[in-house]
Amino acid sequence: MTARILDGQALAQDMRAELKAEVDRLQADHGIVPGLSVVLVGDDPASVSYVKGKRKAASEVGVHSVESKFDADLPQADLIAEIERLNADPTVHGILVQLPLPKGLDEEAALNAIDPDKDADGLHPMNLGRMIRGQDGYLPCTPHGVQQILVRSGVDVAGKHVVVVGRSTLVGRPLANILTQKGPGANATVTTCHTGTTDLAHHTLQADILVVATGVRNTVTADMVKPGAVVVDVGVNRIEDASRARGWRLVGDVDFDGVREVASAITKVPGGVGPWTITMLLYNTIQAARRAHDIG
Repeated sequence: MTARILDGQALAQDMRAELKAEVDRLQADHGIVPGLSVVLVGDDPASVSYVKGKRKAASEVGVHSVESKFDADLPQADLIAEIERLNADPTVHGILVQLPLPKGLDEEAALNAIDPDKDADGLHPMNLGRMIRGQDGYLPCTPHGVQQILVRSGVDVAGKHVVVVGRSTLVGRPLANILTQKGPGANATVTTCHTGTTDLAHHTLQADILVVATGVRNTVTADMVKPGAVVVDVGVNRIEDASRARGWRLVGDVDFDGVREVASAITKVPGGVGPWTITMLLYNTIQAARRAHDIG
């Protein structure tokens, strides 16, 4: 068996086309242009690259994207003041504070300062609480993207046993909650594991759908996957590769070459889950614009 590749890049492009059509309707029918503001502190290369990608994606779908750039020595009080300014700006519907912040800045305080109704990342405690209660809010982008990959690939999770390896508040915990909710694309039975789980393979071998998000290369190998399972690899790890001009390449948390011979379907790294984080960020921003103007 050689697994079907779940093409996250192509699926994300399909959804971005849908988002562009929605933005066009908002502008034509209501004169509204969804606005996303990104707060970037310091010059971390990965963060700068991510923000550049977000700006490009926003432009493609018609979301107005602006950036607030600051030096790494920005005082905490000034960071909170900038967030409060954006909270009060009616042209800004979604706010994202790019993480990680430089040392000395309180990330939790910054996230908590964002107006929950402008929380484009879906990480404000109020939105996480709404998620747990099954209420309307903004879902965390990466786990929501994982759900969309499954739905748009025709993978029915209802009644299935999903094993999530990873317990972070960015991916593992919210994903487990999302997939246990009642409704389309959910209603699964979910087991949450992590790198400290005793006999991890005992649990992963029971999974109809296996999602791996540990940040550790080769967390899951072929002998840990039930034949025919669907595998979603959220991890991104940089490894040396002398055959590449840049001297490195990206791999996930799953041994792709081995697992693809056991699984029925699998995502790649890169080109799997990655494009969905930005896509769902734009989705949240557009939803925030609709809600701000009371458009059903």
